[in-house]
Amino acid sequence: MGVFLTLVRRELGAAFNSLTGYVVVAITLLLAGFGLMDIVQRLNSDRTPSPIPEIFFADGIVFWLVLILTTPVITMRTFASEKALGTYEALMTTPVGEWQVVLAKFTGSLAFYLLSWAPLIGVLVALRQVTHQPQLLDPWAMCGVLTGIACIGSTFLSIGVFASSLTRSQIIAAMTSLLIGIGLWTISLRFSQADTTGDRLGRLMDHLSVTHHMQDFARGVIDGRALVFHLSMTFFFLFLTQRVIEMRRWK
Repeated sequence: MGVFLTLVRRELGAAFNSLTGYVVVAITLLLAGFGLMDIVQRLNSDRTPSPIPEIFFADGIVFWLVLILTTPVITMRTFASEKALGTYEALMTTPVGEWQVVLAKFTGSLAFYLLSWAPLIGVLVALRQVTHQPQLLDPWAMCGVLTGIACIGSTFLSIGVFASSLTRSQIIAAMTSLLIGIGLWTISLRFSQADTTGDRLGRLMDHLSVTHHMQDFARGVIDGRALVFHLSMTFFFLFLTQRVIEMRRWK
C-alpha cells in the first residue's frame, strides 16, 4: 500500500507541476463558464421546473466537451512520457507489480480529474444562493451528478491510460483516446435519440448509452446497471493496459 500511495502522489505531483495540468483546469472552467452563462440566461428569461444539474449536465453539451477534451490530456502522459523520458524501464524494474503501477496511474489521473471539477461544484452552490431558489439545486441531483462525473470519467480515463500504454508519443496517445471517446459518445448519442420501442438491440444499446446514464444521474437516479457498466468498462481497459505492460516487460 505504501508503494501504491507513493506512485499516486508521484502522478498527482507530475500533474500539478506541469503546464498541462493547469491547462486542463482552465479548459474545464472556461467551458463550464459558457454553460453557466446559458443557465443564467434561461433562468432570467423563463421559469424552469428543471434543477440546475439537469440543465447543465443532461440538457447541455458542456459536460461532454469537458469530458472528451480533458481526459485524453490528463492521461496522455501516464505511460507515454515515462517511455519518452527513459524512466519507464527504471519504473518497471523496481519491485512493484504491473497492477500496482496501472492502478496508481489511473487513481492519480482520476483524483486530478475530480479536483478539476471541484471549482464548478462551488460555483453551482453559489448560483443557488444568488438565485434564492433552493429547488434549482436538488441535493439528490447533485449526488447523482457527482456519481456520474466519477463513473463516466473513470471509463474515459481508463481508455486514456490504455491508449498511453500503447505508445511513447503523448500526442498519439491523446489522439487515440480522443477518437475512442468521441466514438463512444457518438454511438451513445445516436441510440439515445433513436426510437428503441420494440427493438431489443436498441433497448440494449440504450442501457449501455453513456449519455442516457448521465441524464439519469443528473435527475438523481443512480441505476445499478449504469454503475456495473462503468465499473466493467474501467476494469476492461485497465486489464488491457496491464496486459500491454506485461507483454512489453517480458520482451
